[in-house]
Amino acid sequence: MLTVHLRINDAATGKPTPVRLRITGPDGTYYAPLGRSTEFARGRNEDVGGNLCVGRERFAYIDGSCEVRLPAGVPLRVQATKGPEYEPLDQTVILGPGKMALRFALKRWSDLRADGWHPGDTRAHFLSPHTAALEAAAEDVAVVNLLACAQPFPSLDGTLYPGFPNLTAFSGQQPALQTDSALVAVNTLNVHPVLGSVGLLHSHRVVYPLAFGDDDTDDWSVCDWCDQCHRKNGLTVWADPFNPSGGEALAALVLGKIDAVEFDGRPRKLPLVPLWYRLLNAGFRIPIVGGSGKDSNAIPLGTPRTYAKLNPGEPLTYSAWIEAVRAGRCFATNGPLLHFDADGKGPGETLDLSGPEVPVRVRATADGLGRFDRLELLAGEQVIASSDARPDGSRWSAAVEATYNVTEPGWVSARCIGGANPTQPVFAHTAPTYLRLAGQYRRETTSRTALRRMVDQTREWVELHGRFTEEKHKRHLLDLCDAALARLE
Repeated sequence: MLTVHLRINDAATGKPTPVRLRITGPDGTYYAPLGRSTEFARGRNEDVGGNLCVGRERFAYIDGSCEVRLPAGVPLRVQATKGPEYEPLDQTVILGPGKMALRFALKRWSDLRADGWHPGDTRAHFLSPHTAALEAAAEDVAVVNLLACAQPFPSLDGTLYPGFPNLTAFSGQQPALQTDSALVAVNTLNVHPVLGSVGLLHSHRVVYPLAFGDDDTDDWSVCDWCDQCHRKNGLTVWADPFNPSGGEALAALVLGKIDAVEFDGRPRKLPLVPLWYRLLNAGFRIPIVGGSGKDSNAIPLGTPRTYAKLNPGEPLTYSAWIEAVRAGRCFATNGPLLHFDADGKGPGETLDLSGPEVPVRVRATADGLGRFDRLELLAGEQVIASSDARPDGSRWSAAVEATYNVTEPGWVSARCIGGANPTQPVFAHTAPTYLRLAGQYRRETTSRTALRRMVDQTREWVELHGRFTEEKHKRHLLDLCDAALARLE
């Protein structure tokens, strides 16, 4: 075995660049860099960071260089990736006697940052800020929202102690750590098992309690969390919009207290997209964002991710990225990179139209390293044009354009669907461009009626199952539901 110094450079700068690295022998043996283990924990909150296992493939995160013990005289497969905008490395090498160094380079094929689009992850857990910064750089993520949350810790004495990982690193509206390629901000994920979970990003302070319900009473509300976060320009993200009733989080969204809904890519019994479309059709201008929800070494940071477009010439800061998401200038993706506009208006913008039967040119392009099946243009929930993706060298791409005759207020957007792996389908979706007709936004009655039924279910849960120390807490939740029902009228 030889101790080899391995370095991977950015082809453009010639300098070492952080990557996700995998080296295997002809029999599939995985060789981890020194300081990393070939076997590592993969469960929730189990030594998270520095390693990754995707399917059966193990990787190590390195800062651009490492030392690794490797056998000589056998073919070794070296794989390295750096997010969706770099060509992946996949080479076979054979170490000769005395070979002490390996040098490789990764080349960027896309640079959305140069056009003001900066990738971020809206939710990750249990990483230290320094490890989050390393993994972000290796996955080409510019902004990491590391969210502290309540997490029980099993002790050797048999007691399950309450814990709040990363809470002491809370940074609120400033990065806890910033490097040349990534910034990490520490905020909180606040959770109720029925009423809903919200990521409180860019918050000026910690908003307590971090959790209520379960074994505790229900003397709090999601709306109160959101109000405290919004007090000084915080951003609230609905992190689990999969409760059949929507929970109180749905009422909070109806009342204007939720700023975005999160797609985390995990299999769910109730898919997110139909609910999101219903919200858009009902008149709520709410963007979709991508967050990995990373809480173990089995989930890559930044998959999925949120690309947010800053104002022209604006430097990347945490506050600027947050405001771009709030404005809906964003798209969520677990692979393909999207470009979309309607008569020159991009995601989050409003296109004002003077009357019905106005033609609008809608167009989109998509490019990605992995296979996807189709790029679609949507008007409301209806597909108005689509194009099959085609291989383009080492990548897949598609382009589509259509003229849409607007007959009523609504929204248009683009999405990518399909892929080679049916258990983990490719998904990318832009936030909508809104079509305002004669000063009116879309307010579909059918969708608002369906949302009323969901809020009614939450109200019923509060009446029948909520546990309160005082009647005023119950009354507060009921009043919030009633206010949401009134707005849906």
